[in-house]
Amino acid sequence: MVDLLNLLEPIGDIFRSMGIPQPVVHWGHPLMMAIVVFVMGSFVGLAGWRGRTIADEATAAKSRMEHRKLAPWMFLFMATGYTGGVLSLVMQHQPILESPHFWTGSIVLLLLAINGLISVTGFGGNKASLRTVHAYLGSVALVVVFIHAVLGLKLGLAI
Repeated sequence: MVDLLNLLEPIGDIFRSMGIPQPVVHWGHPLMMAIVVFVMGSFVGLAGWRGRTIADEATAAKSRMEHRKLAPWMFLFMATGYTGGVLSLVMQHQPILESPHFWTGSIVLLLLAINGLISVTGFGGNKASLRTVHAYLGSVALVVVFIHAVLGLKLGLAI
C-alpha cells in the first residue's frame, strides 16, 4: 500500500516553512468547510428539492437555476477543501488513510462527482428516473457530509 503521508511530506514541508500559525493549520480546514457544508450545501440541496417539488413553475424554475449555478461551485469548494484537509493532516504529521473522516470525505466527493456526471449528460436525455437518482444521490451525499463533519470535529479534538 502507498504510504500517502510520506508521499505528501515534501508538500507539507513547503507549507510548514511558511510559518502558518498552528491554530490555522489545525482548525482552518474545519472552519472553511463548515461554511461550505452547512451554508452552501444546505442551500444547494434545498434549491434542488424545491425545484422538484414546488407547484409554482416560475418559483420551481428559479430554484432549479440556483441549484444549477451553485452546485458546481459547491463541488469545487469541497474538492479543494478535501485537498486542504489532507494537507492539514500531512502538516500535523497525522495518518491519512486510517481516518474515517478521510473516507467519508472521499465518499462524498465520489457521490457528488457521479451526480455531476448525471447532470452534465442532461440526465440521459432528460429521463425522469435519472433526475430522481440525482435528487436522492445528492441527498445521500449531504447526509454523508454531515456525518463527515461530526467525524471531523471528533478528529480535530483528538489531535
